[in-house]
Amino acid sequence: MEREGGMKQASKQPLLWGAIALIIAGGAFFAWRALAPSDLGEDFASGNGRIEATELDVATKLPGRVTELLVDEGDFIQAGQVLAQMDTQVLQAQLDQAQAQVRQAENAKLTAAALVAQRESEKATANAVVAQREAEVTAIQKRFARTETLVKRNAMPQQQLDDDRAALQSAQAALAASRSQVISADAGIAAARSQVIEAQSTIEAAKAGTERLAADIRDSQLKAPRGGRVQYRVAQVGEVLPAGGKLLNLVDLSDVYMTFFLPAPQAGRVRLGDEVRLVIDALPEYVIPAKVSYVASVAQFTPKSVETAREREKLMFRVKARIDPELLRKHMDYVKTGVPGMAYLRVTPDVEWPARLQVKVPQ
Repeated sequence: MEREGGMKQASKQPLLWGAIALIIAGGAFFAWRALAPSDLGEDFASGNGRIEATELDVATKLPGRVTELLVDEGDFIQAGQVLAQMDTQVLQAQLDQAQAQVRQAENAKLTAAALVAQRESEKATANAVVAQREAEVTAIQKRFARTETLVKRNAMPQQQLDDDRAALQSAQAALAASRSQVISADAGIAAARSQVIEAQSTIEAAKAGTERLAADIRDSQLKAPRGGRVQYRVAQVGEVLPAGGKLLNLVDLSDVYMTFFLPAPQAGRVRLGDEVRLVIDALPEYVIPAKVSYVASVAQFTPKSVETAREREKLMFRVKARIDPELLRKHMDYVKTGVPGMAYLRVTPDVEWPARLQVKVPQ
């Protein structure tokens, strides 16, 4: 029995070592494919990567319940297209209340304006009374002067002079009172005009409230910020989401690119706008044109200290090759993200592309 167990254990060891050797060989192959120099010569560089695209989330601005989802995963969408609808019953009720407050404030302004007109009319009446009192004072002053002269000549009794003096003082007091009425009317006008200003401010505040609520209602209808394709439905109809809750994940198919890495000697020769050819594993018969849109300014896989030339060769820089948006629009059905492939970059501008990397796209 012990001999049989030993024989079984010995037979398993070669299989184990063979599996380990296979894994190491596979890893070495993929590492060689990723970092091996291009077979196109020094005028070209290459690297492997995956097709990527700009992703964005469609989220709620306000908390609420999802009432409609108008798209499904995989659907193509256009910029401005309505994608989902949130419940707006509470917002609509608040908007109706705010609109009623606007009307109330407008009525208050009309009332204040009418009060201003009334105060101005009272001032005009007070001014007329002042003019009347001034005329009376002038007439009584003249009569008093004549009476005073006649009394000095003993042509009239002293009592008449006293009566005229009393009448003059009474007229002067009435004139002062009427002038006070004018001042009071001015104060009333100023107060009424302040009520008009206050009512106008209330109107503006109420209108601002209605505009805010109307904007919230519009924002409850979620629209596509740009064209592309629906990648995920994160929420479903009937779910209650918080502010900023995600409903959909979109892929902008007008901004598609491949990211790959180049060693420092090759990355140093790359310029923005350099031509790139992409060959996708899923469609190896096509060669897709692209251009360099980004070169990292900081190396990846950087050793802690770079002292020797061999260590400096380990520095890898990230490069992004962007596909022409017009070409993407023509072949939207072929665009798939996450697909691996190879990027070939021409670092010498005047060199011709080899025949196998001439542009070939779907018709």
